[in-house]
Amino acid sequence: MSGTTSLTDNIMVRVQPTPNPNALKFVVNVPVKNAGKATFSRPSEALGIRLAEDLFLIDGVRQLHFFENVITVTYADETDVDTMRLEVQAVLQSRLPVHDPSFLIEEEKKQVDRSNLPPEIQKIEEILDNTVRMYLQGDGGDIEVVKLEGKNLEVRYQGACGTCPSSTSATLDAIQGILQEQFDPEIQIIPVM
Repeated sequence: MSGTTSLTDNIMVRVQPTPNPNALKFVVNVPVKNAGKATFSRPSEALGIRLAEDLFLIDGVRQLHFFENVITVTYADETDVDTMRLEVQAVLQSRLPVHDPSFLIEEEKKQVDRSNLPPEIQKIEEILDNTVRMYLQGDGGDIEVVKLEGKNLEVRYQGACGTCPSSTSATLDAIQGILQEQFDPEIQIIPVM
């Protein structure tokens, strides 16, 4: 029929850089994750989520991070970025119309309610929520609190933050400074994989 538009015609994709030189943000006009976030560090973690499975088939794609209406793609150094970008856009155009943004990953299914966490971790999570998370998420990543042992706080970067050079220097220093000011002047942040 002439004059009709397919669902794929309605998918708009904007590509934006991130602070990570090996990651791009793909901002779309539909949700990719209704609640929470999902980071896939390898294809086996994406099983059952067709959009993520298909994105991992693209040469050079190393990690995916889904958050609201953004997919951040982290890629290998030797990747032909222009070709990868076009292939990611094509997958988004074809898969988003049938993608279910309400999916849950295993981590979310067993996620602990923060009210059950120790008070110190609850306070740290609140500080991170109010100071740095929005910026990390805006750059296609996030931070997960792993554990607090004495004055050492182990954190895990997610999405584009996981391989960004500044995550182990300037960003880490900023997060540590905020937590030293608002939580404990002696706290040390330790990034873990």
